[in-house]
Amino acid sequence: MMPSRDGFIGVFDSGVGGVSVLRALVDELPNEDFSYFGDSANAPYGEHSTDEILEMSRAIARRMVDRGAKAIVIACNTATSVAAESLRAEFPDVPVIGVEPAVKPAAEAAEGGRVLVMGSEVTLALEKYHRLEEEYAKRCEIVAVACVGLAKRIERGNLDAPDVIELLEKLVGEWAGKVDAVVLGCTHYPFVRRQIAKVLGEDVRFFDGGAGTARQLRRRLSKAGLLGTQTRRGSVEFASSIDTDEQLDLYQRFFDMA
Repeated sequence: MMPSRDGFIGVFDSGVGGVSVLRALVDELPNEDFSYFGDSANAPYGEHSTDEILEMSRAIARRMVDRGAKAIVIACNTATSVAAESLRAEFPDVPVIGVEPAVKPAAEAAEGGRVLVMGSEVTLALEKYHRLEEEYAKRCEIVAVACVGLAKRIERGNLDAPDVIELLEKLVGEWAGKVDAVVLGCTHYPFVRRQIAKVLGEDVRFFDGGAGTARQLRRRLSKAGLLGTQTRRGSVEFASSIDTDEQLDLYQRFFDMA
């Protein structure tokens, strides 16, 4: 079935992190309808094998397309790196948009300085990231840190608790005062931007892929003739593989503070 401009835009992530991207999408396209799925039962994807990530991503995308999604946004850096090309091949008529670490704008802003890239082990290990790093390492020094456990901790909420700062100190504390820019290479991480700044320094500039993904979604919908024509405010619905009111309330709270 060909997608319709009256269809919804499906957005998915391993959990709550992709809500940061969803906020950027809604801000860019406020009249579109969005359906967000967080696979919190399997979060974070960065702790799974690439085969598992691919199969989970394909299953979610299939359900969305079967329900009438006119576009799919992979609001997860890890799933984008692993699954985007496969999903585009499987659903050639449905625009599939992913996110990637915002290394380019960070390197341009911190030319001659040092950029810290925070990401999952899977994202930072894949060839796609290494090509990106190699391309922009000519502009600045790039340091990649695999932030094991951070996305899982963010999933639990209560982000002002002392253990969040303690975890960040352990992960990136050695770079305090030593970096000019930080790439938030996981869609969970923008939710602890303020806490990261406490550890690394208030003058550090942050970069993530949300706004760029939103602009790309608009371009792809326009090119495919799929931009909605409605003038009313669009809707946003949440679903999760942990199907509880508490989980959906958590997504809504993160959306409201994004």
